[in-house]
Amino acid sequence: MHELDPIQLALVQARLDHIARQMGWVMIRTSRSPIFNQSHDFSCFITDAQGVLVSQADGIPIHTGGGGFAVRAVLKVFGGRIDEGDVFLLNDPYVAGGNHLPDWVIARPVFAAGQLVAFACNRAHQSDIGGGAAGTYNPAATEIFHEGIRLPALRLIERGSTREDLWQLLMLNSRCPELIDGDLRAMLGATQIGAEQVAELATELGPEGVVGYFEGILDHADRCLRSALGALPDGIYLAEEHFDNDCFDDMIVPLRLKLTKAGTTLAVDFTGTAPQIRGFKNSSLANTYSAVYAGIASFFDSSLPRNEGLFRSVRIEAPEGTVVNARAPAPLTMCTVFPAHEIMHMVWKALGQALPQNAVAGWGKNCFPITSGKDASGGTWIMYNWGGNAGAGAVAGRDGFNQMGPMITLGGLVIPNAETYEQLYPVNIQKQEFRIDGGGAGQWRGGTGIDYAAEVTTKAEYSFRAEGLDRSTGAGVAGAHGGAGSHVELVVDGKTLVPPSFALWHEAPGLLRIRSAGGGGFGDPLVRAVADVVRDVRDEVVSQQAAAELYGVVLQADGAAADLQATQIRRSALRDAARRPA
Repeated sequence: MHELDPIQLALVQARLDHIARQMGWVMIRTSRSPIFNQSHDFSCFITDAQGVLVSQADGIPIHTGGGGFAVRAVLKVFGGRIDEGDVFLLNDPYVAGGNHLPDWVIARPVFAAGQLVAFACNRAHQSDIGGGAAGTYNPAATEIFHEGIRLPALRLIERGSTREDLWQLLMLNSRCPELIDGDLRAMLGATQIGAEQVAELATELGPEGVVGYFEGILDHADRCLRSALGALPDGIYLAEEHFDNDCFDDMIVPLRLKLTKAGTTLAVDFTGTAPQIRGFKNSSLANTYSAVYAGIASFFDSSLPRNEGLFRSVRIEAPEGTVVNARAPAPLTMCTVFPAHEIMHMVWKALGQALPQNAVAGWGKNCFPITSGKDASGGTWIMYNWGGNAGAGAVAGRDGFNQMGPMITLGGLVIPNAETYEQLYPVNIQKQEFRIDGGGAGQWRGGTGIDYAAEVTTKAEYSFRAEGLDRSTGAGVAGAHGGAGSHVELVVDGKTLVPPSFALWHEAPGLLRIRSAGGGGFGDPLVRAVADVVRDVRDEVVSQQAAAELYGVVLQADGAAADLQATQIRRSALRDAARRPA
């Protein structure tokens, strides 16, 4: 193959990324479910003809990082029998390269001059796919059959003709068939737009040319990460996280990671991680790979390409039968949040030992439930309490975001407007405000987390799913403090009920209250800019007491500015106290 023009190579990558984003815009504008058109809980990506990811510019990292597993599952079943006009559907984590059952993948083949050259894909979290709880998250699940319909790689559309029998089967297995119907059509439309544009690119370059540029894109990404890895000191770096329950009983469930950096390669080994558990916090292999990829990519410079070539230098060892590579029929619907969150944390911790200036403070772990019920017509409504999302960890030079979608989305999930939810669901959002003293103190402060209160005006089902309630889960780094822990309670008939971390409750109308976890800080709080501490106090995200006790900043009587002399004395006293032996 002739040498590729580097300018053309950059243009092809940019064009593919634009196509992926355009597929996402189509989804937002045409989907039925608020989880898509409000929250963007879907992702669009493009692979080459072998199922290797060449663009994941749209959506959520935990969706797209393992997208190649899904397309390769299609090729394993249908390879050599794929025709123009075919479209494939899948979700199963064990046989179809899925991450968890709610995320359905549409994979649409792209042809140029009669040759298969790519796949345009959409992975989207469906509103309901059956199972034991409305909204797909069943905390009582002890096997995957309790979690919803399992889809191997299926040909949903054959040479342009939809298989209506299969379509009706899908509708029959959802509590929200009208949403599934509209959302599937949106997914199909988005991938059609994407496939048409990729085909146009392939026609311009020719089938052989587009294959060459795809390979060039992957090679370039490989070189980029190898260059970043080459700057790190060789060594072995260890990290650990844990669950404090198996969704049913309190217990310590350790997750362990050994990261070995040698030259321009990285070995990620989960040996020592606990065996798979009874509850639904086990991970599929695709999900574990995706979480590792997200952790690595987000640690280094944001200019790194986002495709599967980036990880050619990474080897992952995830022992079968453990929390990070469960055997069927273990339940695992929670895996895209837990243990994906823990896996990313461990990657950041290990890499942070090798490159401390790039260390990432821990993000608070999410604790919000899903609320569902029946409407006047007997249909099911399902509301994600995204307003209770946690705070993000700080990095050098920037405070943590006070509230973000789950960490594994890295900002790709949008927190919907409270007013929109009040129009859609039988709820009144009474409070959704930043916490005071929720963020870990540091030179750069952790995200605060949220005080959230929602009055649910009808009888409802609550799928509680929290990790690390009432303990700090966003660790501080480089001498900073961890973020505040989370807390959830439900007030029904004047009685305050405190749910366990994972539970499925059916309750009368009530008031849901959430204090979401704060993110960890970065660096010594006593060197935080005084003006930033004063601003935080005035913004009511740091109390005057915490300003004095943690940051050593003493405010004037009116709270409008710092007392600089008293602050200097206070900071000096705190530094002296820290130097004294315990």
